[in-house]
Amino acid sequence: MSWQLWTAFGIFLGTCANLVAVRQMDTDAWRCQLGSAFIPAVPLVILIYLCPESPRWYIKKNRYADALQSLLRLRNCPVQAARDLYYIHVQLQVEREFFGHGNYIGRFVELFTIPRIRRATLASFVVMVAQQMCGINIIAFYSASVFSEAGATDFDALLATWGFALINFLFAFPAIWTIDTFGRRSLLLFTFPQMAWTLLAAGLSTLIPGKGGAHMGVVALFVYLFAAFYSPGEGPVPFTYSAEVFPLSHREVGMAWAVATCLFWASVLSITFPLMLARLGVLGSFGLYSLFNVLALVMIFLWLPETKQRSLEELDYIFGVPTRVFMRYQVTKALPWWCRRWLLLQRDATLEPLYHDIADHQEGEHESTDTGYENDKAKVELKGIAGFPTRTTERNPEPAAE
Repeated sequence: MSWQLWTAFGIFLGTCANLVAVRQMDTDAWRCQLGSAFIPAVPLVILIYLCPESPRWYIKKNRYADALQSLLRLRNCPVQAARDLYYIHVQLQVEREFFGHGNYIGRFVELFTIPRIRRATLASFVVMVAQQMCGINIIAFYSASVFSEAGATDFDALLATWGFALINFLFAFPAIWTIDTFGRRSLLLFTFPQMAWTLLAAGLSTLIPGKGGAHMGVVALFVYLFAAFYSPGEGPVPFTYSAEVFPLSHREVGMAWAVATCLFWASVLSITFPLMLARLGVLGSFGLYSLFNVLALVMIFLWLPETKQRSLEELDYIFGVPTRVFMRYQVTKALPWWCRRWLLLQRDATLEPLYHDIADHQEGEHESTDTGYENDKAKVELKGIAGFPTRTTERNPEPAAE
């Protein structure tokens, strides 16, 4: 969540700098625009020195006292710091025992060879590539060019870009509540159709006769609506989702794969869109990315399980379901139910659950004094490694020896 919020804030500051540079300098404004990035970099460098070092890194270097001091700054009380110090210590011991016989390349290969991890890899790929398919970066990277092509003057194009960045930032705040209220998959399934029609409407608005005035205002309106749907949906979900779908043993390499996927396709977009804009114009380019939104929606519907408020053991069960079984369920059960419930307004329509065991677990769950901690998937796995009881072991105790 913080990634999306502050990335959007950084984009907003960049558009503010563009407006200031253009207003203050008639020539060589681009030098000020480029150099303005130096201003926030200075306090960032200073603040980095005030951040505590990674406790995990300290323990890897056998500096336990320094690791404890770092954790004392990061946790609410010394007991939590001591607990997490022990968990990190145990985790590193297990990694040395098991991963010492393998290597990073071997774990990367396992992203595509172990069925449970392969399904998580597919899901993270889908959600990351969908971020580029939705078209947000054709606006974030080239919004001034898009608005200029739509008939705006240079300054009006920068002003419209500033408005886009402001909307993108402000609508990131609702995601703090919606991402755990409605769920990752539900947010994407709702926002992608909205992004598709708003992007198409923005392209069609360029057909309005004239330049500037109402013509420009309608184009900007639909671009702003597009940003308002993006920010609480596809904005924060990809990184949140990718960070939680992999088991602890492959989380590092899995997240690296997901980020590399996102940035690779962002580079493809940044290279191809100027050519697309020159040949297809705003209408053709926006129309094509509107179709990409529809394609991404289908991919999400078929290949992206919900992960909201799932524990580690539940995620193992979810990603243990074969992809073809999940796809068949979505097409033959979920889609007909949605049509009956929301198109035909049949209130008595019911949806058969796919994960029966998880439903049974949720019905039988009892209150716990450590519920929030149990929802941290990495910590649940570590508690099992360290020998501490978890809700799963409490529900399913090992049978006594006869």
